[in-house]
Order: sequence, then structure tokens, then C-alpha cells
Amino acid sequence: MCGIVGYVGKKHVVPIIIDGLRRLEYRGYDSAGIAVAGNGEGLQIRRAEGKLRNLEEAIRLKPLHGTYGIGHTRWATHGRPTEENAHPHRDCTGKIVVVHNGIVENYLSLKKKLIEEGHRFTTETDTEVIAHLIEKYFLNTGNGHRPTLEQAVRRTVKELSGVFALVVISPEEPNKIVAARNGPPAVVGLGNDEYFVASDVPAILYHTRDIFFLGDGDLAVVTPEGVQLTDFDGKPVERKVQHVTWDPIMAEKGGFKHFMLKEIYEQPRAVRDTTLGRVSQDTGHIFLEEMGISEAEFRAAKKINIAACGTSWHAGQSGKFMIETLARVPVEVDYASEWRYRDPIVEPDTITLVISQSGETADTIAAQREAKAKGSKTLAICNVVGSMITREASGTIYTHAGPEIGVASTKAFTCQLTALYLFALYLAQVRGAMTPEQARSAVQELMLIPGKLERLLTRDEECEDLAKRFQRAHDFLFLGRGIHYPIALEGALKLKEISYIHAEGYPAGEMKHGPNALIDENLPVVIIATRDVSNPDSMLRYEKTMSNLKEVKARSGVVIAMATEGDEEIKEAADHVLYIPPAPEELAPVLEIVPLQLLAYHIAVRRGCDVDQPRNLAKSVTVE
Repeated sequence: MCGIVGYVGKKHVVPIIIDGLRRLEYRGYDSAGIAVAGNGEGLQIRRAEGKLRNLEEAIRLKPLHGTYGIGHTRWATHGRPTEENAHPHRDCTGKIVVVHNGIVENYLSLKKKLIEEGHRFTTETDTEVIAHLIEKYFLNTGNGHRPTLEQAVRRTVKELSGVFALVVISPEEPNKIVAARNGPPAVVGLGNDEYFVASDVPAILYHTRDIFFLGDGDLAVVTPEGVQLTDFDGKPVERKVQHVTWDPIMAEKGGFKHFMLKEIYEQPRAVRDTTLGRVSQDTGHIFLEEMGISEAEFRAAKKINIAACGTSWHAGQSGKFMIETLARVPVEVDYASEWRYRDPIVEPDTITLVISQSGETADTIAAQREAKAKGSKTLAICNVVGSMITREASGTIYTHAGPEIGVASTKAFTCQLTALYLFALYLAQVRGAMTPEQARSAVQELMLIPGKLERLLTRDEECEDLAKRFQRAHDFLFLGRGIHYPIALEGALKLKEISYIHAEGYPAGEMKHGPNALIDENLPVVIIATRDVSNPDSMLRYEKTMSNLKEVKARSGVVIAMATEGDEEIKEAADHVLYIPPAPEELAPVLEIVPLQLLAYHIAVRRGCDVDQPRNLAKSVTVE
């Protein structure tokens, strides 16, 4: 869940690593460090508690130089967030340093054994065990024959239980970086006489577009001459090199105050890019490439299981309504973190859909593997080409959101909703649940969404005005019915993530079963009361939601209603109204979430919160 950057080449290594770590700040961290060597310099380490600026100050006071090295931003799991516990960690001799993402589950037993053998530990972390194990197998063989650094790392990883991405250097073998993966992501970048290792693509995007992801059980030896890739037993492995099409400029703020705001404003483009090339406006046909699941298998499917975490789980909940309404296939949605612990029933005629922005979410990968082990084919919705869930899936629908830097997901979510809508249409067409006329109409409505998103963003000031009124609220309640309930959940999540206000999403129909007790004049209640006038079911839901709105007002609650343009009736009932353009029921969530994202953003800014890097959170949850 932290950031790793490594470099070997001819350039001065420190600026490259510091710049890479800065581009990984979105992952969340509480300390940082760097280790470099080369150019006749010995191994040099600088570490600091807190933000990168503290590390940069430490380097300014005691400069260091070299041509290869590794850096790390740490999010504490074992041991306090102190300089002492910051990575890189070294062995007793000071000749081996390690950075590590993940958790070594058996570190206490390993540490006890190493202490008995004479090793001295100086930190509270599980990572230090790795450095001492490598020392044991690299420097203390006692038989006059020293193994290579990669051989020592291979022996070490076989003793580790848990998940890890680790990167190692030693001045005993200059200009060499050894990286290994079992769980958390690790990517290798290929340059001209220079090579990179990182935990995520943005760290190295300014230096190279040609990358490949390590797979679980892969070990890479990176030198100025190239990359050698093997498994943990030393057998050669091949990984496909990906050419990343993201423009590095896309990863900058582009004049916006925060990455989150920039990414909110990128949603029209992101949704458009996720749609283009996949639909025919003339025929309504949906084209999904990279689909290793046949149309016959989709026709034979009796159920769709969806597994995801956090915001992606909310997208999956919305996708359930889309798929069941359009394709008439039963859908079950689970938290990936819970799914595999309940021995889920998965039949061979079940297709499992896994959703992850990064494609490296540990719980989602585990759920995917559980589904595959039970005989289900898996389909991935993901934003990162070549990531783990895409490599292990039978088919993938890539979202084209581009890099999302802010921890709180925005454009990735709307692109996931778009991909789910495309999949629902595809499944409906394959199964004959939709006429060609209906398909053409659905595609035409989808093509209008980016323009409607652009219209919504022109109303940002309305959300900012509401933020001024409610920035000091202690609690918020978000309500919705049907497909709008997951958007209430996502709206509440966005607010609590970045503003630290307690917020709860609830089905509007459940108000009488508890939440009514919370309502008073101090509680803002956001009610999603949009409607599709062409859909009788939508109008029925609207009428019921209006009844809930009046219940809140009768109890002195403060109502912020989200309504469809042209709805004048709701003005009489609500205290404040946010309008969205009209859209079919299944597409309305793509529009509804945007004002809620903006409301959360402006409240958080006014409260002085770190919008892009909320406390205690990380962008990619790559360990359980």
C-alpha cells in the first residue's frame, strides 16, 4: 500500500527517485526514505518521518550521490510511523538494504530464530526480517563460496509467509537491483541504458512508457545491461511488455488546486473514452474486445457474481440493477474482502465479474482466484493494462480513465459505471433480451452522457454554496431507492473519506426502521429523487422517495434534494435542490454522483482537509 521506486543507469539517481516517490504520494504514507550507491560512493541512506519534504530536507543537509538506488514511502502496518521504522531497512552489516510493500505474517518466528543466530534488530517492522535473512544467505555462508544477491533473495522469499513486493540493493554487487513479487504490485520500466522498478506506473511514466508487471512468484534482476526475469526457483519467465498510452501531463494537476478536482472535471472525457470504439450508433451493437468468454457461455450463464471493494463495490451494486433490468440475469454482489471467507456457491455456469481501478486490490484478486478455483470464468473491469486481475481474467473491459491520483475515486467510478452499462447492453444483446431498436436507443442515450456531465460541471458553484452552509455539520445522511441507493452509499463515502464528517448512506425505504431517530434540525439529509418520466417503475420510486422527503421535513430535517431538470414540485418540499439533466434510469447514476463528489470536495477544502491524501487511507489496498 506504499510507494516503491528504484533506478539503475548513468544519471544522478536521487532526483529520479524523489520525483517518483512524489508521484506515488497518492497511495498514502507516513514516512519516507532513500538508499543510493555508485560512482565510487558507498551505500548511503536517508530517512524521515512524515511527508517527502522532510526527507528532502534531510538530503539537503546531508547530500548523497549515486547511479543506482531505491526509495520508499511507508504506510505503517508493523511499528509506529517513525524515522527509525521508515524504509529502506538494512541488515547488521549495513551492506544490504530492502524496501518492501506487504505483510510478512511469520516475521515474529523468523525474527526470534535470527536473534538466536546473533542478528541484532533495530526497528519494530516486519520488513527488517527480510534484510537479515538476505544477509544470512548472501554474506554469511561460511563455506568460502558466496551466492549472488538474487540467489540469496530467492532463498529468502521461500521462507516468507504473507504477501510482499520487495526491492533489494547491495554495494557488494554494484549496479544491480533485485525485485520480487508475491501479492502487491511491482512494475519494471525499460529505458535507454537505464531501468526502473516501481510499485505503480505514474512513478516512472516521465522516463519511459514501456513497462511490464511482475507476476506473483517473479524475481527480476535489473542492471544497466537489461532485465533478467525468473521465477523463485530460477527458471526463466517471460512477461509481455506494455506500452502505456497515458500522457504524463495527465498525471499533473493542470491548473486545478487538487488532483481530485481535476479528476472530477476529467469525467466527461473519461466516460467518452471508455465508450468510444465499443458501440455502433447505427445498429446499437456493443463491441467488447479481449473477451475470452464466448457468446455461448454468456448465453448459458445462470448468474453473475460481482466481487469488489469500496467504491468499486458501489459500482457493482449499480451494475446489478443494470444487468438484471437490461439482460434479465440474476446478479449477486459481494464485498471481495468477505466473499471468499464464506465458502461461496459458484457453479460452472456462473460468471464472476471483478472490479478494481488498479487491478491490484488484494481482496479482489483473492476473490477472483477463489471463483476460478470453483470453476467460474472471470471477467475484469479495470483501469490499468497488464495488472494482476486483467492477467488472470478470462476477459477484460478496460476503463479509459487515465491515471487517477487522488485517493478518493471519482473518474474511475463513473468509468466503471459506464463499463458496467456497456456490459449489461452486451449481455442483453447476446441473450436476446433487447430488440435492435432498444439497443440503438440505449446507445444513443449513452453517447449523450459526456455532454450532460459537462453541463453538470458548469454548476459547481451551487455545490460550493452548499458547502459554505454545511461545512460544520457533524453528520450527514444520504438516501436513495433502487439503482440510486448505491449512489447514496458512494456520496456518503466520498464525504467521510475526505472531510472526516460522519456520513451514512441508506435505502430510502428503510427510514422507518431506524434512521428516522437521527433526524433533527441539525442533520443535513441528501435525498436522491431523480426520475425517468418514460419509465413507470422510476416514477413509482420517485413518488415513494418524495414521501420519504416529506417525512424528513416533518421531523425538522434539512433536505438537500437531487432532482431531474424540469421537476418544479420538489422545490416546494426541499430546502435545497441540485438538478441533473434527464437520463434513463440505468444511466442516471453516472450523472448523480458528480454533484455529490463536488459537495464532498468543497466541504473538505473548507474544513482544511488534505483532499488528495486523506489520513489513514491509501489509493490501492494491496494487502489485507
